[in-house]
Amino acid sequence: MTVKRKYPIGAEIFPEGVHFRVWAPDHKKVDLVIEKPEAEPIYLPMEKEKKGYFYLLTDLAAEGTYYRFRLSDSQTFFSDPASRCQPQGPHGFSCVVNPHYHWTDNEWKGVAPQGHIVYELHIGTFTQEGTFAAATKELTSLANLGITLVEVLPLNDFPGHFGWGYDGVNLFAPSHQYGTPKDLKNFINRAHQLGIGVVLDVVYNHLGPEGNQMISFAKEYLSDKFSTDWGKAINFDSQESRNYFLTNAEYWIQEYHFDGLRVDATPWFFCSTPVHILQDLTRVVKKAGGKRKTITIGENEPQDTRLLKPYEEGGYGFDMLWNDDFHHSAVVRLTGKREAYYTDYLGSPQEFISSLKYGFLYQGQYYDWQKKPRGTPNLKIPRHSMVIFLENHDQVANSGYGLRLHQKADPGIYKALSTLLLLSPNTPLIFQGQEFNSSQPFYYFADHAPDISPLVKTGRKNDLAQFPRLGTSEIRKVLPDPGNPLTFTKSKLNHNEKDNDPKILNLYKDLIQLRKKDPIFSIMQNLSIDGAVLGTDAFLIRYFGEEKGDRVLIINFGADLYLNPSPEPLLVPGLEQEFEVLWSSESLCYGGEGTPPINIPYWKILGHSAIVLATKPIGKRKRKI
Repeated sequence: MTVKRKYPIGAEIFPEGVHFRVWAPDHKKVDLVIEKPEAEPIYLPMEKEKKGYFYLLTDLAAEGTYYRFRLSDSQTFFSDPASRCQPQGPHGFSCVVNPHYHWTDNEWKGVAPQGHIVYELHIGTFTQEGTFAAATKELTSLANLGITLVEVLPLNDFPGHFGWGYDGVNLFAPSHQYGTPKDLKNFINRAHQLGIGVVLDVVYNHLGPEGNQMISFAKEYLSDKFSTDWGKAINFDSQESRNYFLTNAEYWIQEYHFDGLRVDATPWFFCSTPVHILQDLTRVVKKAGGKRKTITIGENEPQDTRLLKPYEEGGYGFDMLWNDDFHHSAVVRLTGKREAYYTDYLGSPQEFISSLKYGFLYQGQYYDWQKKPRGTPNLKIPRHSMVIFLENHDQVANSGYGLRLHQKADPGIYKALSTLLLLSPNTPLIFQGQEFNSSQPFYYFADHAPDISPLVKTGRKNDLAQFPRLGTSEIRKVLPDPGNPLTFTKSKLNHNEKDNDPKILNLYKDLIQLRKKDPIFSIMQNLSIDGAVLGTDAFLIRYFGEEKGDRVLIINFGADLYLNPSPEPLLVPGLEQEFEVLWSSESLCYGGEGTPPINIPYWKILGHSAIVLATKPIGKRKRKI
């Protein structure tokens, strides 16, 4: 009997029963094994079709049925590579899932690339419970903060009791550690009710080292020509292997209403086909949303701006890319450390001006850390397409001790850089807990089998050894063990900290509201901007709003600065115009010490501060934002 499947692989429910389809070209025979508690397994031979697929429609299965596959009469059972649910993890049985869900987001239009404040979170540590259900309860606080887009670390199932998710092996199954498929849909549905989009971080460049049963079905999933830092690369020259990952992308957006994907480590996507896999991937993401707008965000360490170009120009069609340059400059300024991949940054005022104006700082210049040129030239990168951040999961963990930046930096300078982040014409990203100065660390953690865990521990220490201060024998002894459960539990946020000292939370809330509601900042991604260096440690950014007036953001990382003389035209408000103070990081509500009046012609710019000025006609009453 012929059925019209939604997806080419996995278990799908029909009135006549459940239709199973799996790609197993390495085998001549595949049996479906239906498992029931306290009963003998039922073995059902599957029909073979072209290209190595096997299928079976049976009324012996229904919603909630546990099943696995037996390959070529082996006595070992394997979970479905396209399993929708793994109640006991990758090593256990698969479960038939009914995809029906009562969505209430029919009016949700999806997300456009512009106008976002992104919030990156890891479900397992975002709350003490570490579940979809607990995370759903915190979405209201994110909406109140002003977040418009949540970026969730990988949710695919992985072995062990905790992990980042980047070693996933059941790519269609939400991690059983976090809850059920319905729980995940509740999370996304609630986010949409609150006006928040949700993007999923996906890992399509390699498979995890443990629990990876896909290659038992088809060795063709992995490439014989290419490898990554984490093992063999995915074989995207194989059409069926390629289809598996493209189907997965389509599935997350259609089945779970995700608003797009954040694609991890794009340089490790290898293929020899005329159309690159990344081009196919972004097309699938855009098409899968239907009437809902969807986006793709890329991580690309070499900073290849071709990913942002449209297909007709030979590009890959991504909407945004993470900008490590901004982060690296910020960390150097905040900590003074210039080791490893921070070597080629000074944290200078000009770096921040250029970053906001042109995106990537390295667009083909020689990069001493890698001993080769870095980046590709493009001085017209759309500002919204640059995702900038002070913290993210990688960078906090890569500090070795999992410390947050506010714990390593001067408070005034940290507030100034937070201001620059949130009032940048780029797209700001906030890492979980950053908005209230969380005291909890964020470590690298991964729960693997006893034979793998020591290798992961050693590998992590070796990776951190690129920082000379973390490579000494003294420090290596005290670095957290990724496999220790305490490493995981210590990384969990304590949301009660929000009430202990709300000053930074107030700062983040007010800056986000300024970004969203001010007539200039709310449209700044489309406005002309310019910047000027005012001293060794100070600079300004001017946003030109034409008839609506201008905004000037002044940042001073150093001591109090007296601008006399002040040969800089961007400091002039305009003909018959004057400046008024719109916002200051030195306000008492943010833990500051007060902001003196603007004294023109002689400017005094407070040290370790940020101030926002607005132009207005001379004598006009102060506007209220």
